[in-house]
Amino acid sequence: MFLYHRDTKFTQRFTESFSLCAFVRPLCLCGEKLLITLALYFCAIVAAQAETLTVAPTNARFQSIQAAINTAQTGDTIAVQAGTYNENLVLDKSLRLEGFGKPIVRGMGRDSAVIITADNCTINGFVIEHCGNDLQQEDSGLLLKSSFNRIEDNELRDILYGIYLLKSRGNTIQNNFIRGRAELEVGSRGAGLHLWNSPDNIIIGNTITEARDGMYIQSSSGNVMRHNRVTNLRYGLHYMNSDDNKFEDNLFSDNIAGAAIMYSKRIEFRRNSFIHNRGFSSFGILFQDCDDCIAEDNFIIDNACGVFLEALRKSRFRNNVIAENDVAMQIYSSADGNEFSGNNFVENLSPLQLVGRETNTRWKQNYWSDYSGYDLDSDGTGDVAHKVQNVFEYLEGNFPRLRLYLNSPAAQALATAESTFPIIKGSALNDAAPLVQPISFTYPFEAAPQRSPQLLLAIISILILISALTVIWKGQRP
Repeated sequence: MFLYHRDTKFTQRFTESFSLCAFVRPLCLCGEKLLITLALYFCAIVAAQAETLTVAPTNARFQSIQAAINTAQTGDTIAVQAGTYNENLVLDKSLRLEGFGKPIVRGMGRDSAVIITADNCTINGFVIEHCGNDLQQEDSGLLLKSSFNRIEDNELRDILYGIYLLKSRGNTIQNNFIRGRAELEVGSRGAGLHLWNSPDNIIIGNTITEARDGMYIQSSSGNVMRHNRVTNLRYGLHYMNSDDNKFEDNLFSDNIAGAAIMYSKRIEFRRNSFIHNRGFSSFGILFQDCDDCIAEDNFIIDNACGVFLEALRKSRFRNNVIAENDVAMQIYSSADGNEFSGNNFVENLSPLQLVGRETNTRWKQNYWSDYSGYDLDSDGTGDVAHKVQNVFEYLEGNFPRLRLYLNSPAAQALATAESTFPIIKGSALNDAAPLVQPISFTYPFEAAPQRSPQLLLAIISILILISALTVIWKGQRP
């Protein structure tokens, strides 16, 4: 039986003797299970010896969090009471930092406010603020250079980058609120969550706002992102060279662009909402040079362009709501082997903008709000194919200046002429069996409160009437 001793010299001697002992080789030959059991047993002994160190602004053994970290041993808990602690922190051993009453870690205005270099750390219940301002040095509210950490229920504000994962894997980032520096130009801010070469993380329930990009993910595969809310920034999701990631039940709204997915494979989007993302060259979700992606049960609503496809291959869009966008789909001829099935296309100004001569994208049994056909056999699908774009929309894809005349009388007349006179040839793209009724979906996020236009006009009318009566009454006074 191995005994754990708090004396660091004893621990060092124990480690050295353990690594040199004669039975290490036989243990390795026994397989992983015995080694894992031994490791867990040793960790249990360490945990049994763990202590709790209390930090408070006054009347406590420690009035500095870093001083407590320096004194603590691996596996200890540091309980930090409410107050403001003006210091940068470095966690270089496996510890649990737990805040009570939302203590504030106020960085010194240089470097990262909190840096974690040891594995298996936990930070819970803090306000972290005032890091440095050097983008090249990754100045962050919280910089992870280790793995298997838990970052939960913290608020990060007045930070350049929010939480930066640098070669850091297997972490859980959950229920944090991250707000960037709104006073900076968007390009001068860092990302709310930045992952570089950091695979297999779980990122759940975070709120990110006023950063440069909500989530910037590069060379980081196997991550899961669920129930995050990303608003009021440049890219909600900026993503490249990262395979096999899952995005579920996230909200990307009121950004310049919703999500940009580039140079990646096997990305899955389910039950996300891309709402009101508008700006120069804006879109709800963009795929560029990607393969084998899946987008299911998403809401893509009120964006400049709903779905943008360039060099996207062998991907599927199923059961999505694509509604009230300026352009529902912008597809380049380089997109190959993609399919849209069971989607609701509702009240988009233009259903498709095709850039290039043609596309082999397939549309199968989608609902189109502008479908003018019929269903005589009542099987739920139209008896006449639906043309995905009329002749004007077909021309618009390669002559963008024509967009000025979208929905003009001339454009409508051209579309009518195409359907009346076969000699006018437009696009051959169609949905052979369109649905005549939309598919029913439940929107997962609470809707923003809407004021009825009629109610607003009534209020304005009443205010005008009151003003008029007041002027008349004052004019009649002696």
